[in-house]
Amino acid sequence: MLKNDQVIATYWLETAFSLEKACEIIVSEQSTGTFLPLPNETDSLKQEHRAQILSIQELESSPFPSLPGAKVPAGSKGEFRRGIVKIAFPYVNIGPSIPNLLATVAGNLYELEELSGLRLLDLDLPLAFQERYEGPQFGISGTRELTGVHGRPIIGTIIKPNIGLPTEQLRLIVRELALSGIDFIKDDEVHGNPPYAPIAERIKVVMDEIERAADRTGKKTMYAFNITDDIDPMKRHLETVVKAGGNCVMVSINSIGFAGLAHLRKNAPVCIHGHRNQWGLMSRYPYLGMSFAAYQKLCRLAGVDHLHVNGLNNKFYEDNASVVDSVRACMTPMFDPSDTVLPVLSSKQWAGAAPETYSTLGTVDLMNIAGGGIHGHPGGSGAGFRSLVQGWEAALEGIPLHLHADKHPELKQALAAFG
Repeated sequence: MLKNDQVIATYWLETAFSLEKACEIIVSEQSTGTFLPLPNETDSLKQEHRAQILSIQELESSPFPSLPGAKVPAGSKGEFRRGIVKIAFPYVNIGPSIPNLLATVAGNLYELEELSGLRLLDLDLPLAFQERYEGPQFGISGTRELTGVHGRPIIGTIIKPNIGLPTEQLRLIVRELALSGIDFIKDDEVHGNPPYAPIAERIKVVMDEIERAADRTGKKTMYAFNITDDIDPMKRHLETVVKAGGNCVMVSINSIGFAGLAHLRKNAPVCIHGHRNQWGLMSRYPYLGMSFAAYQKLCRLAGVDHLHVNGLNNKFYEDNASVVDSVRACMTPMFDPSDTVLPVLSSKQWAGAAPETYSTLGTVDLMNIAGGGIHGHPGGSGAGFRSLVQGWEAALEGIPLHLHADKHPELKQALAAFG
């Protein structure tokens, strides 16, 4: 049971020293100590403020260090021990602050010469963090209400080409997609507020088309405008979206930081679509950085409603097992069921991926985004959206795709083009 006065961090670590020695160095560096005893480091101070080693699980060793610059003790045989360890940091040292939390559980640890590898695997946080941070405002159920989509994934796309489109060409793309009844559209993460197509102009054009299509179809497409920027301009972009009648904004979480995300959440009456671009910096090397299990908790605390998790059989380095774990992490409550978020599947998504996605993940509480799988459809973007809906219909009803395609021409075209 997590104590309400502790933050528990789980690490994978590697060291040429004993695992116990490495943990003691972490405890000292990140709580009360330094490299030598000091007169003010009293027993009473250590009792209240020193971190504690909760458990050490030894794993296999390696003959080589994972990171350069690692220190090797005298007389070492060149063996680098590995293990999973849990360390409890006193909450009183930190307070309910994500920036200060990170300074404690991830601060100088990655630079310690006694460690030849370190990865933050997970975090267990006291209730005070829930009380301080707002968490998701809409999450899964709220996004379903706003989009009017129930019983299947929310299906969307990314504006393509991702950069370079004049505003009037963007208008035509949004018009076709919105009139087709698509659930969701987003800006690409590299398309923020460029001089050739300022975001204020794009917001006006996009919302004109979405509102006009809604008048005809009765359905208002959700559009995630990329408002990533410095704090003051980001707030101005948010205000422009809200004034125009938009119901979603997107931010690059690692660009604005958790404090920026939390600030946005306090001011945003709309959904926050969280993009994790730059995530590979933190995760790709398995012996360094942070796991998604820890990362997504911080994103959720700070206030995202949707969070990218990659997709099955994607174009990136991440394997399917990692994607599955990421989806489940987003849907596992931290404090109560209201703090789950909508996992966003993207990368090489198309109609034919639906059956495997459903059988593997076993849930429809997903946002399934396709770029080329929608825009590259032979019948156009609207037909691309309908093909994904039809692919998910087949998956949910347990009908082979090729049989469902006999009565659904958009799916049939997709299978011929992409299969």
